[in-house]
Amino acid sequence: MSKKILIVEDEIDITELVRIHLEDFGADIHLCNDGLMAMQLLESQDFDLLILDLSLPGLDGLEICDRVRRRDPFLPILMMTARVDEADRILGLEMGADDYLPKPFNVMELVARVRALFRRVDAMASPPVRPKTIIIDHLSIDVEKRDILVGGKTVLLTGKEFELLLHFSRTPGRVYSREQLLQSLWGPSYQGYEHTVNSHVNRLRAKIEPDPAQPHFIQTVWGVGYKFRDNAARRIL
Repeated sequence: MSKKILIVEDEIDITELVRIHLEDFGADIHLCNDGLMAMQLLESQDFDLLILDLSLPGLDGLEICDRVRRRDPFLPILMMTARVDEADRILGLEMGADDYLPKPFNVMELVARVRALFRRVDAMASPPVRPKTIIIDHLSIDVEKRDILVGGKTVLLTGKEFELLLHFSRTPGRVYSREQLLQSLWGPSYQGYEHTVNSHVNRLRAKIEPDPAQPHFIQTVWGVGYKFRDNAARRIL
């Protein structure tokens, strides 16, 4: 089955270029050049990927990303923009984007990133035979159902946040640099910034930590990166 992709971009030349290259590997492409129309499509149809520009008429990309994440934690979102301010890039990641591509970009790099996003989604949908549930203190991770419980309460994570948490929880005590996490979770072709990792870790902490300022699970190793707490009570079912 082909992947259904919505491209929200008001520059026609860019949408046509991206459409042609993504259709080459069998994707079902839908185009939209207005933010409000894009939200109508997203609320009435199911898509496998959202490619989203930030500067749009009607409703900007950051607001769309925020609204989408509130109703669908798992839809992969690839942002692209000509804005040069790094604050926009960081804010986009904080809003829940899975990847971020600045303009101008090489269209083959965009295709590679789209393929990488789909590979990760497919891998999570059909995981190898592994423990079904990991329980660490008051945190429970159902690997197959992708359900997260913190103190018995359900927590909704984006696809990337879930991947990050699962990656950490499977190797407690191991220290990962930001570059290692980029390579493992975003792929070797990813040319993004290490702040991408910081943004996702901060967002994940805000959802699973009783006090994000004093993390219990995902701990900072100053000058190196991050690790998952290694002296917590742990069960694998």
